[in-house]
Amino acid sequence: MVIKFVDEFRNKDLILEAVEAIRNISVKPITLMEVCGGHTMSIHKFGIPSLLPDNIKLLSGPGCPVCVTSRHFIDSAAACAGEKDIILTTLGDLIRVPGTETSLYSEKSKGRDIRIVYSVLDALKIAGKNPDKKIVFPGIGFETTAPLSAAAIMDAKKSGLKNFYILSAHKVMPPVMTALIDEGVKINGYICPGHVSIITGTGIYKPIVDNYGLGCVVGGFEPLDIIQSIYMLVKQFENNKPALENQYTRAVAPEGNLKAQEMIRRVFRTSPDWWRGIGTIPESGLILTEEFKEFDALQLFDPPEMINSETDRGCICGEILKGLKTPAECPLFGKICTPVDPVGACMVSGEGSCAAWYRYGREAS
Repeated sequence: MVIKFVDEFRNKDLILEAVEAIRNISVKPITLMEVCGGHTMSIHKFGIPSLLPDNIKLLSGPGCPVCVTSRHFIDSAAACAGEKDIILTTLGDLIRVPGTETSLYSEKSKGRDIRIVYSVLDALKIAGKNPDKKIVFPGIGFETTAPLSAAAIMDAKKSGLKNFYILSAHKVMPPVMTALIDEGVKINGYICPGHVSIITGTGIYKPIVDNYGLGCVVGGFEPLDIIQSIYMLVKQFENNKPALENQYTRAVAPEGNLKAQEMIRRVFRTSPDWWRGIGTIPESGLILTEEFKEFDALQLFDPPEMINSETDRGCICGEILKGLKTPAECPLFGKICTPVDPVGACMVSGEGSCAAWYRYGREAS
């Protein structure tokens, strides 16, 4: 059958048929991890864990860009917003993420000029309309959003816009995937992020297969996509043949988006970066190259001192991001920590593990 439309990827009969195919081949205990916030939400929204046999365990990894943004970055953004003549423009998800002692929401309540925008392009427009102000955009996200920041910077340079700046917390995905394995997190395969792979192509996961012997399947976001991805990983595992496969062929090409990749390479270079709850991972962050250094917001203020502790008043965000514990194991979950009043970053974003568990009530899955 050729499946073309979204309705078919949510067809109950097709999904149950795929689940039965998994049950027919799955014998050994297997643990799979997704590293994409979109996958996390879909898995819980559609009740995927409840469909699977007991020997298959799904873990949520560090796939939510808001969740892995460090407290130090929030502290830096808050400090930047406190400087004279600066307008900080931010995506809505970031405004409530806790820093060490404050958040952008708290700073906005103090009268800082912090504005919520829908994209970095909105920040560019604000810069054009406010030539006497310095406009700073905190750039977060993985390879999916980095091209947008790169495009904005290139456009600012081309148009001669001198008051637009990026505070970059952009990250790349493969280093954290290997870091989790190196740290000893026990998984047997990755459901690889679909949106990231649209940009990067599938080849970035090949070293995980070659060097660690783990299966990698790039998956889409509908329930049948996820079930098919799990089937492919289970089949690899049962046959002891880890491989790199692409389930999301309708959106992901092996080579990815070459234009977007070139933009990232031109505007950014890799650097060590701190991931909330995980720590510093070599070559996992993106900072501006010399060609575009004039747009780096770090030149506008003195960043606060880096504090190595990322503890959020007793929450276990770090262990959840590593897949070592589930949200239901956090003593704050659903009590002190809720989406209305989040303690940790995993409850802030709509793509966070805690937010997904809270919204869809899958703590028993």
